[in-house]
Amino acid sequence: MRGLYLVTPNWDDTDRLLDVSEQALQEGVALLQYRHKSAEAELRREQAGALLALARKYGVPFIINDYLELCEELDADGVHVGGTDASVAQVRARLGAGKIVGASCYGDMALARTAEAGGASYVAFGGFYPSLVKKYPVTTSADIVLQVKREINLPCVVIGGMTPENAAPLVARGADMVAAISSVFGKVLSKVDQADDVSIAVQQFNQLFAA
Repeated sequence: MRGLYLVTPNWDDTDRLLDVSEQALQEGVALLQYRHKSAEAELRREQAGALLALARKYGVPFIINDYLELCEELDADGVHVGGTDASVAQVRARLGAGKIVGASCYGDMALARTAEAGGASYVAFGGFYPSLVKKYPVTTSADIVLQVKREINLPCVVIGGMTPENAAPLVARGADMVAAISSVFGKVLSKVDQADDVSIAVQQFNQLFAA
């Protein structure tokens, strides 16, 4: 678990979602997470199934945000658990040892310790920078990454407003993965130049981990 953790936007256009996701996967992605907070169940199932097939094609683990039943139905690689979802321990007990269980910890080390004890596969911290997608206080210090690396024996993910530039100091402190939505999917400007823009964005994130 090291590199770019690609998270999908709330796009209802499945073809567009798959097209941009594949452009990113071609450049190299550590994990792919399906996150669509407003989709109806049928669309969510359609998109998640199609993205799972795409992730399998590129050998990338596929995670579903929130929807444990959908993960089970599709046999996805795991689930990401937010602050208002089922506990990590509950999800781990249900999915078993072979699946990935990620946990949102915001800026709270106590949540990270609970997640680790509950069997989390990684811990995710956010609120470092303003986000176009996730709405939370920008109150998390970059130095929490140093604390996580000292005290938690799990990969550390940083998320929220991530660009290659502002993720750099977090990776320098030891962040294992950078989760991005808008910095990749937001590069889709036109049918002419979108492929280059998406590819360059992914390459720039991956360069942070090249050393």
